[in-house]
Amino acid sequence: MTSLQLSAKEEMVEKLLDAAARGDLTQVSSLLSHVPSLINQKGDSGWTALMLAARNGHYSVVETLLSHGCDKFSVNSSSQTAYDISKFWGHKTVSNLLGRTDEGCQRVLPGCDLQQQENYFSREMLERLSAKRSEAAWLEAKQRDPDSVYLLFSNLNPMVCSSDQDQSEGGESRLCRFSIEAVEDLLQKPHTVLIFLGVEKRKGPSSPPEATREPPAWFAINTDEDAAELLKRSREKNCCFTKMAHRDLLKFSEEEAGVVAQARSVLAWHSRYSFCPTCGSSTNMEDGGYKRRCLNSDCRSLKGVHNTCYPRVDPVVIMLVIHPDGNQCLLGRKKMFPARLFSCLAGFVEPGESMEEAVRREVEEESGVKVGPVSYVSCQPWPMPSSLMIGCLAVAISTDIKVDESEIEEARWFPRQQVVESLLKGSRPDLIIPPRQTIAHQLIRHWIGMNSNL
Repeated sequence: MTSLQLSAKEEMVEKLLDAAARGDLTQVSSLLSHVPSLINQKGDSGWTALMLAARNGHYSVVETLLSHGCDKFSVNSSSQTAYDISKFWGHKTVSNLLGRTDEGCQRVLPGCDLQQQENYFSREMLERLSAKRSEAAWLEAKQRDPDSVYLLFSNLNPMVCSSDQDQSEGGESRLCRFSIEAVEDLLQKPHTVLIFLGVEKRKGPSSPPEATREPPAWFAINTDEDAAELLKRSREKNCCFTKMAHRDLLKFSEEEAGVVAQARSVLAWHSRYSFCPTCGSSTNMEDGGYKRRCLNSDCRSLKGVHNTCYPRVDPVVIMLVIHPDGNQCLLGRKKMFPARLFSCLAGFVEPGESMEEAVRREVEEESGVKVGPVSYVSCQPWPMPSSLMIGCLAVAISTDIKVDESEIEEARWFPRQQVVESLLKGSRPDLIIPPRQTIAHQLIRHWIGMNSNL
């Protein structure tokens, strides 16, 4: 394509974006009829024509763009869809139009309703097939199957690979996938832990012979073998093991993040429970890695059901506390956070404690603020090592802040507009919010979206 042609195309894109922003339905229709490929093009700001029309509440333009097949799930640089934008700016008729499901589909637009939204680490690309975990013969056959997929972990860190471009741009990491031939020797080592993750979900109706074949099974291996030697097993270049979990585990696709959450949490449990917590004897793995049985025949863990025998999940409440005036939220920061980063308060649920009471206790302990009503929003697995983050909104009944410095360094009330600007621009001079992969980010977006007509 010549520079002249490129300039002409860029000019057409700018005309479409401008017309959509102004609500000029005639020009939008004319441009699309002559150059249909313009419909999903983005400008320098990363916004499409649909986003600009949604921003300014131009219902007829939005309707026309949708009728031409515009991608309403496209996101801008702030991870906002046209739906998010219209809802934020209070254009209810437009957001209702964008939020409609097609052909009875129950798919919900990202940001439409956090209670129906998948948080990062939550997507299930595998059928866990828990009923198959006790079938030893079936599992052994799957382990030998050349189509089965093995993921390799070294001290709980997954092996990942990326292209040169991904590395230079800080892009997504991809799990390195192995066949049985590449890891068979590791399965014979005494300290190797192998767990069954599930089988791939079918993406639609299959035709014979695929319909009669079982989908590939996935396994995860954790080993203490030398990491440098393990890397030599991969045929791909640019392979490594993740190093900083809170940073590196946020670089996967939504699908692979869910697999990592499952695998790492179960492997972490095995690393901590190789001996029986009840009597101290050695234990054996069972049920594809989802149970440990004590080898002491007299141990009381062998009688009845005991939670020491099954993978542990630690419930954590994480809450966005809203000021009584409804226009401020309480955020705190730990000393370990990067400069200017503030997040929601959080803490572990104690035995015999309800979610609501855990929210009230943790907020008061960390910030001195008393909380009244508590509302559940959504939850997120957090494999560091095996938490379940229970996301809530809470309404404060006192506003004076007195931080427990052993818990957090600082807590402040932030006005809605300040939070909005940080959310849209990525940061302000005095405020950075957590990345989109965290439930803290999603709770903040949820609160902003509840009263979006600023």
